[in-house]
Amino acid sequence: MWIVKLGGSVCTDPLLPQWLALLAELGGGRVTVVPGGGRFADEVRRAQAQWQFDDLAAHNMAVLAMAQTAYQLQALNPALLLATRRADIHRVLHAGRTALWLPLELQRHEADDRTHWEATSDTIAFDLAQGLNAERLVMIKSCEIDPQHTLDDLGQAGVIDQPLAALARNAAFPIEVLHKADLAQMRAMLLGGVGGYLRA
Repeated sequence: MWIVKLGGSVCTDPLLPQWLALLAELGGGRVTVVPGGGRFADEVRRAQAQWQFDDLAAHNMAVLAMAQTAYQLQALNPALLLATRRADIHRVLHAGRTALWLPLELQRHEADDRTHWEATSDTIAFDLAQGLNAERLVMIKSCEIDPQHTLDDLGQAGVIDQPLAALARNAAFPIEVLHKADLAQMRAMLLGGVGGYLRA
């Protein structure tokens, strides 16, 4: 199983339909898509800045932002099947389809080590990959990716979040970070070609 995280900025990009078509076409039975919060999460940040409510509330709102993005992606490409629980993900993949995660199970009643802004949907995607014993985590980003940089470098530069950069050091699976224009590279990976940017 592969986890493919589509960054929130990718979810507003003209290339988005091509990404969804590629993942639906070649990811069946193997890929689970994790959507970023994108503009919906940006609105949560603005609301928190204005009203100064706590990070627990902001976390739950950001999870709903990811869910809104998931509904948007599924509306754009109905071949992607929504999966709310991990058991649903397995069911979708066993049916030979591509799963689109609706992460409502991440809402919390009490604060924990994920209910803060440093742990973005990048870390959430990593947690899902780890929990599902994924073979690979692929992060699709809008910013340019220097192939010489390690994941620690990308964390320092803000390309990925800092918790992910730290967690990746002990990951049991490779982590690739691709630019949104790397559709051909992703296609090659799905068809059995070489990987993209591997973790350090």
